[in-house]
Amino acid sequence: MESIDQVLELMNLEQLDVCLYRGQSYKTPWERVFGGQVLGQSLHAAYQTVPKDRIAHSMHAYFILPGDCDHPIIYEVDTIRDGGSFTTRRVVAKQRGKAIFNMAASFQLAQSGLEHQMDMPKVKAPEVTKSVSERLKPIKFLSPKIYKKLIGIDPNAFEFRPVTNPYSLPPQNLDPYLQVWFKSIAKADVDLPMQQQLLAAASDFGLLRTAALPHQTKIMMKKMVFASLDHAMWFHKDFRIDEWMLFETDSPSASNSRGFTRGSIYNREGVLIASVAQEGLMRILD
Repeated sequence: MESIDQVLELMNLEQLDVCLYRGQSYKTPWERVFGGQVLGQSLHAAYQTVPKDRIAHSMHAYFILPGDCDHPIIYEVDTIRDGGSFTTRRVVAKQRGKAIFNMAASFQLAQSGLEHQMDMPKVKAPEVTKSVSERLKPIKFLSPKIYKKLIGIDPNAFEFRPVTNPYSLPPQNLDPYLQVWFKSIAKADVDLPMQQQLLAAASDFGLLRTAALPHQTKIMMKKMVFASLDHAMWFHKDFRIDEWMLFETDSPSASNSRGFTRGSIYNREGVLIASVAQEGLMRILD
């Protein structure tokens, strides 16, 4: 995803029939469909069938099969329920007739009620924090092969600035905590549903990286397979994807070739705008 315009183009699906949509993919360095793209596209498909006064508050997804970047993805929406306050949708993404992904999403009318949140951690401002590309510069000269592998992970449509440096040579095992400022590089003057679709896409970057931090010395020595298995997201407040947000993640557990990560996303003013949880495959190949 080279620009935010390209991401927006990917999110806007082609309608084939009632509750049936088709999407395209961008070419990833790892030659499989990027999970965040499917998260955003599936949410877009669901939104096309939801009353205009409903906004997504949660989505829960499973990645079933690796997607083929060269083949269109068909999204089928099941209009499960339209209630007085909540609307529920189920989306199945298919390629060549086989399900590669499914997602359930819930939408709600805007309603007032009790409010509280956890405080945002105190961290350095994004203006004084180095970008991923700046963090990786020393590695570029020490190990061009590792540099090429790492620099291709994050998309050019978004800028990520880790508060602390998770990259080093020789690699070091670190505690499973990571804080990253991020936003879209270009302006995104779109409505809240599309802002949510863009955030869903961006939220898939870096979660497995947090689960891998305690194992970096082994990862650099072994052939590994990383893949998202499931992804849950809750939207709490309105936001803009083109303004700085802090993505605070931690990984409480890794076991049985899986890593589990939680994330909290705050805006610049410290308002908790979204929460994320993901389990991913971290398999050592023989």
